[in-house]
Amino acid sequence: MSLRLDIAAQAPYVYGMKELLRTNDPTIIAFATALLSGEGIESFTMDANMSVLEGSIGIMPRRLMVRDADWFIASNVMRDNDIHVSE
Repeated sequence: MSLRLDIAAQAPYVYGMKELLRTNDPTIIAFATALLSGEGIESFTMDANMSVLEGSIGIMPRRLMVRDADWFIASNVMRDNDIHVSE
């Protein structure tokens, strides 16, 4: 049995990500993720495990990424909740 991966179907998730916000505060990431989830928007937190390198002191910001197609709506959701969005 062979496994066929449909690259075209996965392309928006692999190539079409855009940074929504960048912060050192993990509570903002959690809040933003919950807001986006409530709107049906998938997000991905990058650099979440960098605390291993920094010694858990919170100097390395985490980035919240969304699909390019969802960025406009996601940025409006963040602004409506007084969360600064990366431009």
